[in-house]
Amino acid sequence: MTDPGELFDLAGQVAIVTGSTRGLGRAIAEGFSRAGASVVVTSRKQDGCDAVAAEISKATGRDVIGLACHVGDWEAIPGVVEQIVKACGHIDILVNNAGINPTLQSVSTVELDLWRKIFSVNVEGTLRMSQCVAPVMRDGGGGSIVNIGSMEGYAATPISVAYGASKAALRHLTVSMANEWAPWGIRVNILSPGPFATEMITAFEAQQPGTMALLAEGPSQKRVADVSEIVGPALYLASKASSFVTGDDITVSGGMRK
Repeated sequence: MTDPGELFDLAGQVAIVTGSTRGLGRAIAEGFSRAGASVVVTSRKQDGCDAVAAEISKATGRDVIGLACHVGDWEAIPGVVEQIVKACGHIDILVNNAGINPTLQSVSTVELDLWRKIFSVNVEGTLRMSQCVAPVMRDGGGGSIVNIGSMEGYAATPISVAYGASKAALRHLTVSMANEWAPWGIRVNILSPGPFATEMITAFEAQQPGTMALLAEGPSQKRVADVSEIVGPALYLASKASSFVTGDDITVSGGMRK
């Protein structure tokens, strides 16, 4: 029987975490680094990527690369993946965490430009990044893709319709990826977080005071989670511990119901 400690060991693996200069992505990137992976930190701005990569490397003693990547730019993604392969030789793990929800929106008021902007990052960016990484994983013997969804993909709030719709679409896309790429040895799963104390949530609190307290009422635990609490579930899906898990959706929501 495999030592349980070995199941979660990412030593020798290369992991890309998109949108990882803050929030859930930042926590996942450092968590994977502490588990032994060589991590690629990506976000839109190179200086931010460099700063966070240096912070994580200092904290963990691991190799960490910072590389700017705007996942809403379909044409730019292949070149970024090529740079990573050139620098690292292989890619074993991809966490599609980058996502946006820039402002409150309802069905009655959401504008087309905002709708398309949210979908271009939350859905199309995940699709394109995965399309480019999957052949690299295949040629390396397989890998794990973890998409970061949201409980709003099950029950969108009246003030976040485009975001919720994008996360619902991401669930469907995850299953399609899992089915198509299983013969390549690639597992694809989705994590659906409930309320976490990210910069996105604090921004909404500033726009609409009381948002944080309202969100805390949703989970059975009656609280908003710390970003560090996403690391364990993400590590499970990225590692050998979940070797027979694909096409699945794991909620990290403190007891919220789908």
